[in-house]
Amino acid sequence: MTKLLRFFRPSHQHTAFSATLLLMTTVMLSRVVGYLREAYIAFAFGAGSQTDAYVAAFTLPDFLNYIVAGGAASITFISIYTRFLAEKRDADAQKTFSIIITVMTAVMLVGTLLTEIFAPQFVRWFVKDFKPDQIALCVHLTRILLPAQIFFYVGGVVSAVLLSHRLFLLPAFGPLIYNVFIILGGVVGGRHFGIASLAYGAVVGSVAGPFLASVIGAARIGTRYKPSFDVTNPAFREWVKLSVPLMLGVSLVTADDWILRHYASSVVGGISRLNYAKRLLQVPIAVLGQATGQASLPFFARLFNEKKLKEFAVTVNDSVYRVSAASLLATAWMTAAALPLIDLVYRRGKFLFDDTQPTAVYFFWFSLSLVLWSAQGLYARAFYAAGDTLTPMVAVSVITAASLPIYSFLFHTFGVVGLAWASDLGIGINLLALAWLLHHKKLVPLGELRWRELGKAALTAVVAGVVSFEVARIVPLATTGHGSRMADITQLALVSVTWAAAVAAGLWLLHSELPGDLRRRKGAVYPVVEQGQTKEISETGTQP
Repeated sequence: MTKLLRFFRPSHQHTAFSATLLLMTTVMLSRVVGYLREAYIAFAFGAGSQTDAYVAAFTLPDFLNYIVAGGAASITFISIYTRFLAEKRDADAQKTFSIIITVMTAVMLVGTLLTEIFAPQFVRWFVKDFKPDQIALCVHLTRILLPAQIFFYVGGVVSAVLLSHRLFLLPAFGPLIYNVFIILGGVVGGRHFGIASLAYGAVVGSVAGPFLASVIGAARIGTRYKPSFDVTNPAFREWVKLSVPLMLGVSLVTADDWILRHYASSVVGGISRLNYAKRLLQVPIAVLGQATGQASLPFFARLFNEKKLKEFAVTVNDSVYRVSAASLLATAWMTAAALPLIDLVYRRGKFLFDDTQPTAVYFFWFSLSLVLWSAQGLYARAFYAAGDTLTPMVAVSVITAASLPIYSFLFHTFGVVGLAWASDLGIGINLLALAWLLHHKKLVPLGELRWRELGKAALTAVVAGVVSFEVARIVPLATTGHGSRMADITQLALVSVTWAAAVAAGLWLLHSELPGDLRRRKGAVYPVVEQGQTKEISETGTQP
């Protein structure tokens, strides 16, 4: 019990395994709250013109954060700060932290002011197919949401300090708090402010969650901030050099949402239904990809900075193998359970069964890309840990530009479902490019990935998915023109039991090593900074 309580102490320094476990737990909690957020929005506002405007309103704030803040918060700054800690240069670490916060907060303030002024022009261009009242609503919501990006940025840089010290608890709870406040905004102010109450809740949540949670944690470990505009500082210049490619490049990982919204704006409810489907997909992506990637980056960076390139390659490949294999198996369940799952989690209030059916189709196709989203995040972080942001961002920017005609063609040929197909194709190309570039630079050899075990997982997933889907058809959902809660639950139960049995049988018959690999904690070695000295402990090592 003492060890368990220590695990949840804000001051507890985590190993790679415990950090991943903690982040998976908190990310799962956050995604559960995120589901409650989306379920509440679906219940209160449905999937129509209002919700289309609300989802589209996040585009300009997201774009501002991406272009101005770039990868400073959780990517490039972690590499620099971690190196300073390993070299016992705490004063330099604190100084760099202060300069980046001061300079970039000033830039964010100017950027926020400019985007507030030009929000109407951007919205009219981005969602040109919206009706005038939708455009007016979208502009109003955009202007409410824009200031939140300042708190996201500052909170992100501060959380990077905590992650560099292997303190994961408070940064992990930031998104959860943010989602809670969006729901509270709707519940408390929905009657008076309408859908704008969600935007007000998001702004308050950005302060209470990503910002305050990290600031409190950083203050507890003695992090000090002193305003400074010393742009001649060598570490700041290094940060700029690493961050500029991330600021100027446009990754499909981020741009995918923007592209989907742009094209789907011509179909009433199209943006909302795609968003509901993709937000549900974010649950396994966050647990399998985001949590693992966020936990792994500081350890990848330490291994690379200490020139342990062999251990670096092995650690990246092992992480990709485990996440990819688990993602393949999860995809089998998600595709088979798409219709009853969407119906059960969203259909209530103003979200009708007629909304369930197209949303489930989008979710089915999005689910096929789970392994792609999860694995590409780890490959990207391998580049960032190696201090190379230019190579991946040039590659993914080219891929994003080349993908635009694909989105356009598939949308105009097949409608909104074509956008889901284009999203899958784009992220697949993105993954292949990052993996090949790491291999080409001899950082992470593709030949050392455990392809045989991945093949066993893929074969098992295909069989389990097909069998589960066929079994689920025993219970129809729409015999009377609308869904049934009991039918939803029955179908999900049948799918889950069949899937679990098929996966267990398949892995056993193929003599797969995956179950043992997912449970194993030994084997990986990560550097740890303790009392100013660097030493190595295994993932099963004890912490002071």
